[in-house]
Amino acid sequence: MILSDRDIRRLLKDGTIKITPLKQGQIGGAGVDLSLSGEWSFFKKSLMGKQVDLGKVPFQKAIETVKADYAILNPGEIVLATTAERISLPASILGKLEGRSRYARMGLSVHITSAIVQPGSENRQVLEILNSAPFTIVLKKGMRVSQIVFHEMKSPTSRPYSKFGKIARKQ
Repeated sequence: MILSDRDIRRLLKDGTIKITPLKQGQIGGAGVDLSLSGEWSFFKKSLMGKQVDLGKVPFQKAIETVKADYAILNPGEIVLATTAERISLPASILGKLEGRSRYARMGLSVHITSAIVQPGSENRQVLEILNSAPFTIVLKKGMRVSQIVFHEMKSPTSRPYSKFGKIARKQ
């Protein structure tokens, strides 16, 4: 079952779901807008044009992270960007990251395949942002480029992500 704005507000109020910080106007009819933190991770220039064995090179060694008020994304370029909001979910609710249509219509994808926010997560989200437009895009800290939709599960997971996820504790 997808949670409505009423469900989301109720679960935020009773502490079942936590989103910090959460500003006025971020809650929509069936989701919550998420904003960019200003932390950007680009692929290292030394890897450009080279063959990379994904089984041997973890993404943490392939990227360089910077903090800045904006990032410039050229056509075809990808950046990993962290949300400003930290999301805590119980073991019975999962989140699904979605793009916002206003940006998708301009060629911006905010996640390539990692849309699931696992039940039991307690972290900020990393968005895989891709510029599919034929022009350069400027992303700014604070932009609400993504949203999260919450799904209530029939039963809670036995493996909450904050305890069993390998990367979850670091975000």
